[in-house]
Amino acid sequence: MGDLKQHSLIKAQERLRDQVGHALRAALTAGELKPGTVYSAPGLAAELGVSATPVREAMLDLAREGLVEPVRNKGFRITEVSERELDQCTELRMLIEVPTVGRVTETATAEQLEALRPLAEEIVVNARAHNLIGYLEADRQFHLTLLGLGGNDRLVETVGDLRKRSRLYGLTGLDEAGKLVSSAEEHVELLDLMIARDRAGAEACMMRHLGHVRSLWAEARDEPVEPATGALRSMRKG
Repeated sequence: MGDLKQHSLIKAQERLRDQVGHALRAALTAGELKPGTVYSAPGLAAELGVSATPVREAMLDLAREGLVEPVRNKGFRITEVSERELDQCTELRMLIEVPTVGRVTETATAEQLEALRPLAEEIVVNARAHNLIGYLEADRQFHLTLLGLGGNDRLVETVGDLRKRSRLYGLTGLDEAGKLVSSAEEHVELLDLMIARDRAGAEACMMRHLGHVRSLWAEARDEPVEPATGALRSMRKG
């Protein structure tokens, strides 16, 4: 029984590490953790209401993804992404996602596509409700699940990595300005086009959507972001 209890404890610790990592990614994406700034594990742990250990573990995971870098005896610095890097990530996503959406439009069943509608609608609901963590998670699940219908796991993994590296800076400010809703609604439009077997329309919609997202990044660069910790506090409340 002792071994089973230890196994359960490890599993619980792993889940907490994953939860912390999710909250930190959301805060990164929302622009609440600022590029170039060094954050300590104890400080973030206090915001999250957890011990420093799972925060350090989660930050090391983010470091392996290139999202942060360790700073000796201080904590972790949020890495900066240049406009050129954002453009490159967008170009790669367009090269991958647009033709994949076109192919899936013709090969996926109506049932498979319709199963994505709750996620598409959840993205819109979260955008209107200013629920950034919910928005980000639903958006991630929608895009990666949709691409997964193409049957290429490595492709999905690649896009997932590109999404992590091309963070949407200043999402909080854009959300407060009501600029996320139109982008959110494009997910429903895309799904409707795919269910209608309109390959050209679906590809054009995906191209426009990714271009729209890139324009939001550019706008976010120009808008000041308050040092709020909404994404972090959301996890603490949960």
